[in-house]
Amino acid sequence: MNAMPERPGIAPPPVPASLEETNLPFTMMQDILLKTIYRRSLSHATEIAKAVCLPYAQVQRLLDAARAEHLLEVTGTLHANSDSKEIGFQLTDAGKRHAIAALALSEYFGPMPVPLDDYALQVKRQSIRNVKLTRAELQRSMGDLILPAGLMSTLGPAVTSGRSILLYGPPGNGKSSIANGIRDALGDHIYVPHAVTHAGQIVAVLDPVVHTVVAEPAEQGNRLRISSQRHDPRYVLCERPTVMTGGELTLDMLELKYNATARTYQAPLQFKSTGGVFIVDDLGRQEEPPQSLINRWIVPMEMNYDILSLQSGEKFLVPFDTLVIFSTNFHPNEIFDQAALRRIFFKIKIDGPDQEDFLKIFELVARKRRMPLNEDALIHLLENKYPAIGNVYANYQPVFLIDQMISICEFEGKPYHMTPQMIDRAWDNMFVRDEVIVK
Repeated sequence: MNAMPERPGIAPPPVPASLEETNLPFTMMQDILLKTIYRRSLSHATEIAKAVCLPYAQVQRLLDAARAEHLLEVTGTLHANSDSKEIGFQLTDAGKRHAIAALALSEYFGPMPVPLDDYALQVKRQSIRNVKLTRAELQRSMGDLILPAGLMSTLGPAVTSGRSILLYGPPGNGKSSIANGIRDALGDHIYVPHAVTHAGQIVAVLDPVVHTVVAEPAEQGNRLRISSQRHDPRYVLCERPTVMTGGELTLDMLELKYNATARTYQAPLQFKSTGGVFIVDDLGRQEEPPQSLINRWIVPMEMNYDILSLQSGEKFLVPFDTLVIFSTNFHPNEIFDQAALRRIFFKIKIDGPDQEDFLKIFELVARKRRMPLNEDALIHLLENKYPAIGNVYANYQPVFLIDQMISICEFEGKPYHMTPQMIDRAWDNMFVRDEVIVK
């Protein structure tokens, strides 16, 4: 697939010029600093600054304050890898007690969090609704998919709106592939915080399963980090995230996860997908009723914010900036009431191919799999097999049939080839005959 063209860059979160500009309580920063030094056995300012994701000068201020309170002491050792020959630090007994007490309240340490209100401003700067795709970009992202005529004219406005989309239609016709193509079409980068904070609680956001980090040029120097950094180091540049769930999706996966042992929170899936795409595949196959699932999304989709709850029961608002794509094999009227359907902005039916498009797909797959086409086999398939199922074609069928014939050829040690007899053998594996099995 060709690379997507570059779009105008996202405005980065500005580097805080002082500790005050982080908008974090000093006590929180001091606790995280001491916990990080304690847990990771750090001893020099440059490595501490990297671990807590703050500019060097601001970390130096925190270290100086901790020394003034006799929580840290100078060791007199030099940093072997530092051009500045910076001195080392270690926790005093009082500093260790402080770190252990802070860990008893929350095991969170490492990168400083971003206040939720500050993150909400960054979400607006990099909103999924600011992405405007061209027809060519969207078409390119679909790769070799052969789409029904006119689908792109419907799909394009749906994607560029950033509003919710429901893809429905018979199984095996590329709904999941189209959803993945939409994800690939976005193609640019956003800034994701390691963690956010609200009401004194810290919620971890950055997730290696969801977020793909984009390599940035290495910073030059040590103490000059504050002048060379391109954005607030509490954020990481990532590809626009994608979360894909299927039959395993449950309502509790959309709520804050509290670890009672570590006393920390993990952001729910839809929060991690902020600025990107959340795909609910195979809707109707989950344990939760589809109506219950869609009800959970109504407020976020309509109001552009979500409501989460802390362990204390306190509810708070978080930004909701996600393109939600539902995909189902059921007719929407079978699984939703009309009130729910009104909340889904675009409803797009994905039908199976006609015979002409089916043959195009078959030829394309055969060429990719290096399976020679055979006219007699194709005529047999179209005239003898498909009439038996009412000439209902599906996009998955060419791949299935050709892969079946390849397996037969490889097992029998013969060159790839297709014949009417091979079509029959492949066809028998594509469907299960209705019959009574005597037990």
